Amino acid sequence: MQEILTAIQECAIALSSALQTDNTNYLATTNSSGDSQLAIDVKADRLIEEKMLGLDSVKGVCSEEKQEAIYKEKGTFLVAYDPLDGSSLFDSDLSVGSIFGIYKESFETKNLVGASYIVYGPRLELVFASNVVEHYFYDGKSWILKPQIKLQQKGKINAPGGTQKNWSPTHKALVESFFAAGYRLRYSGGMVPDLHQILIKGGGIFSYPATSDAPNGKLRKLFEVYPFAFIYEKAGGEAISTNGRILDSACLNLHDTMECYFGSKDEIAQVRAALGYDEAKK
Repeated sequence: MQEILTAIQECAIALSSALQTDNTNYLATTNSSGDSQLAIDVKADRLIEEKMLGLDSVKGVCSEEKQEAIYKEKGTFLVAYDPLDGSSLFDSDLSVGSIFGIYKESFETKNLVGASYIVYGPRLELVFASNVVEHYFYDGKSWILKPQIKLQQKGKINAPGGTQKNWSPTHKALVESFFAAGYRLRYSGGMVPDLHQILIKGGGIFSYPATSDAPNGKLRKLFEVYPFAFIYEKAGGEAISTNGRILDSACLNLHDTMECYFGSKDEIAQVRAALGYDEAKK
């Protein structure tokens, strides 16, 4: 696992440098989910693929940008990654990130053994979770390990995703209930910076529900949802969907999507109550 952490750190430095260029052009191609690709999306995808497959410990990879997984003969781990999450924010100079899920044997949640993400913001930061949630920042010369990330029982941040006109009445009422309780709106449109902020500030709620235009949710299980669910649980929080704990769900296709709620324990309890969620029946 240490070899993969080192490789992610190397990817972070290389991609941070690449992001300093002004290449915000869209290509004529789309990714496996039908999203238009930026040139930097493709560059990030290739860089991470080559770095991971170059490791003795990695047997295969799959990327949000490709339809199928790529395997080689030897190795122990599989890495699913979103090479540049939130790339549509790139031209407006908002923070973007990369997300990684680390598996053994197969891309199933029961085999998820680690997760990581990179934040390309005012500072270059990286979070890596296996048994605990480690937090690093890069000072220009080396990676500095900061105190472990741990969520409090309750936070004050509310980050609601999805187009509001497509929310269900139940979800709209849930979001408004958090604001009525004094929660602060913190939503940039980038999954990585928004979930990172909740972790760093100690708690809150991030939601991306099923909507009328995306009834199965928009965020991708393998590349976005599962890694953050792993990280939030290791940090003392929870990650659920309307069908239960996210890490108990199945992924039938590499590019399956789902609705999701990430947060500290008090906020997730409120989500369960609002959704009529009976834990005993799950």
